[in-house]
Amino acid sequence: MEDLDIPQLAEYLHITPDQVRKMVSRGNLPGRRVGGDWKFNEAEIHHWLEERIGLSDQGELDQVRAVLHRRSEAPPHTLAEICPVELVSNPFVARTRGSVIRNMCELASRTGMLWDAPAMAEAVATREKLHPTALDCGVALLHPRRPQTSILAESVLAMGVCPTPVAFSDTGQLTDIFFLICSYDDSSHLRILAKLSRIVSDEAFLEGVRASDTPADAWAILNEAEMSLDENHAF
Repeated sequence: MEDLDIPQLAEYLHITPDQVRKMVSRGNLPGRRVGGDWKFNEAEIHHWLEERIGLSDQGELDQVRAVLHRRSEAPPHTLAEICPVELVSNPFVARTRGSVIRNMCELASRTGMLWDAPAMAEAVATREKLHPTALDCGVALLHPRRPQTSILAESVLAMGVCPTPVAFSDTGQLTDIFFLICSYDDSSHLRILAKLSRIVSDEAFLEGVRASDTPADAWAILNEAEMSLDENHAF
């Protein structure tokens, strides 16, 4: 990850250099002065965006979507492509945070795109200790702090629907729908996280998933929600 100056960060965020200056001067962007000039660590900016996505409401998510930066000319994979039916567990069986993480990583390894489930589980558990990913809506968006490219062939998404909610967060928040995001790079991670955050904010989607009985049913609901979202928003 490299250091960005103000013009580079403005291009990265799709805003003007003056907006960057205002944001960092007000403490709204992570940056530091080096020789009188502002410098921004790309990894810190990535985590800043990630936190905004995780805490945003629907309107803010639309704004975040507009600043996601793509470094590849290749079109992004859809959720349906990186989360085939065999990576959906419904019912998903787990009773503790540790068993959720282990079982979700084992699930994600089924296609062979993730070839070290224990290593991914350790990375995800470390991320959870730093900042739990459970949301108030009963969904957790599990992911490691950094892309685990050494154990991934490409981005993978797994989904688990638990019939009995699990006390997954430190506050005892009950969670019954789990996604494990195993992204191959930062840009893909932000796009997947932003899209999932938008989808799980829809009560109709959550109700449909919770009422589903099979992996195929849950996958179809996710696929339908993604297609509906893509009709109105470009991710």
